[in-house]
Amino acid sequence: MKLYYSPGACSLASHIVLEELGVPFEPVFVSLKRKVTAAGADFNAINPKGYVPVLELDGGALLTEGTAILQYLADLKPAAGLAPANGTLERYRLQEWLGFINSEIHKAFGPLFDPSAADAAKDLARQRIARRFDYTEQALAGREFLVGNRFTVADAYLYTVLGWSDHAGIDLGRWPALRAYHARIATRPAVLAAQAAEKLR
Repeated sequence: MKLYYSPGACSLASHIVLEELGVPFEPVFVSLKRKVTAAGADFNAINPKGYVPVLELDGGALLTEGTAILQYLADLKPAAGLAPANGTLERYRLQEWLGFINSEIHKAFGPLFDPSAADAAKDLARQRIARRFDYTEQALAGREFLVGNRFTVADAYLYTVLGWSDHAGIDLGRWPALRAYHARIATRPAVLAAQAAEKLR
């Protein structure tokens, strides 16, 4: 398998999960600004959507969209417990969290990474993120992970987007449960390995 990634982007969540699973894969660096891989290949020819992650399966099929990739990877090794079993309420809770992180937190960061966005748009984005963080803070109160009592692919995704807070001018100190959660997940060997591979540490 190959994982097309850009350092620190949402593809980091898939990178973390691959490390958690111990699945052999080839990380392929993508410059999102230039839309080329490290070898100079046209990334738009690989993914016409123009963004990471992309997972190339051993047979050559391509899978895009982080939430789909995360669940695909978790299902490669069900015994690893990175996603509850299909058909269970817990699996739908996982999908609920993946949807929330993707549409309500991840996408809300967009204006904060856009140099052309007006200050008013950035302020509105921070307010929207703060409301989503308020909800997530309450949901994590007294909990170690988002779903059940173990690390899942949803935690890899939330950890990744929380990591954008400093760059976006958002102080996680306002949400002590979120800050503690982020610090706790940061110590996992798979997280450390993925960040080292992406030269984020």
